[in-house]
Amino acid sequence: MSTDPSTREHTAALRFRYPDEPRARVVGAALAPEVGEIDDDRSAATVERDGRDVVVHVGADDLVALRAGINSWSRLVAVAETVAEGPGNGHAGTGSRNDTR
Repeated sequence: MSTDPSTREHTAALRFRYPDEPRARVVGAALAPEVGEIDDDRSAATVERDGRDVVVHVGADDLVALRAGINSWSRLVAVAETVAEGPGNGHAGTGSRNDTR
């Protein structure tokens, strides 16, 4: 089966816009290793960065697989965004050397 999501029967594009290109670059780089790793016989995805935007293209053979792919990639983006915030983002347990808790 093709790893190109655009060849699948059902497709979706998830576009995430960030305040600046460096943040988009960090998110895109964090997602890149996952491309091809979580694909299966029924779905595939690609990630690209376009300036301040990160675009995830998901393609699937059926709607159930498309929904699963969208959910998986949405979670991965959320994790990548947390990483992009970096230390000092105001969350407990940031690993900052100044964190005395």
